[in-house]
Amino acid sequence: MQEKIRLYLDLIRWNRPAGWLLLLWPTLAALWLAARGFPGWHLLLVFTAGTILMRSAGCCINDVADRDFDRHVKRTVNRPITSGRISVKEALLVGLVLTLIAFLLVLTTNTLTILWSIPAVIVTIIYPFTKRFFSMPQAVLGVAYSMGLPMAFAAVLNSTPPVVWWLLVANLCWVLAYDTEYAMVDRDDDLKIGMKTSAITLGRWDVPVIMLWYAAHTAIWWTVLWQHAGLGSADAPGWKLAVWGITLLVAVAQVLWHYALIRTRERERCFRAFTQNHWIGFVVFVAAAALIH
Repeated sequence: MQEKIRLYLDLIRWNRPAGWLLLLWPTLAALWLAARGFPGWHLLLVFTAGTILMRSAGCCINDVADRDFDRHVKRTVNRPITSGRISVKEALLVGLVLTLIAFLLVLTTNTLTILWSIPAVIVTIIYPFTKRFFSMPQAVLGVAYSMGLPMAFAAVLNSTPPVVWWLLVANLCWVLAYDTEYAMVDRDDDLKIGMKTSAITLGRWDVPVIMLWYAAHTAIWWTVLWQHAGLGSADAPGWKLAVWGITLLVAVAQVLWHYALIRTRERERCFRAFTQNHWIGFVVFVAAAALIH
């Protein structure tokens, strides 16, 4: 039994929290923006637990869809499904249970949030299969990883104001950036097996385009924070201006560090860049929590 639990935890990448942190930080930042400060323990717990559950369910679906490809990729050949230690039926059942628990959490919010959760689940299921025919499946992942933002605003305000769409664009750019770094790790293997990724599609333009995506993500978020924190007014508190500037500098410094890591396109350095992306999301959340109240 202990061995089976260990395999299930391996299936949902429990020992690699970077994946759900990439989902969590922008979702919490959106909650703070929507609530104009602390959103309350109920919504904080619902969205934190829901994020972890849905990312875990997504891992189950992804590994089932990619099981025949994963055996040809160095990094994924020993995953539980690919290695035969967990069956497809078991993995799908685990994914279904996790999704149902997440949905039960959503049911404690409101109708609009529940409605937003439906396309969120659909795009999570669709994403792994787009690698077979879509030249940039990372864009589909970007949509899946951005659904928590409109859901956060819906849960707090029972509406999705225009700023949501700007944040969706920003998050999409961020996902495209970090998942292209991830795809750069497996580019050689993916070319051999016919998998489609943004790293293959972009070719030699991969690094400059990634940097443009990072720049767009940073520009949109800090513009939104400037506006929502009221920093354009003459009586804006000096400490808020300082926090905005410092967090922006930290975010830019991280982006430049990512450039230093990926510019040579070495597998290990690209993988390190991907795994450290959650710190960019963390800075976004810190800025939102500090400035919006």
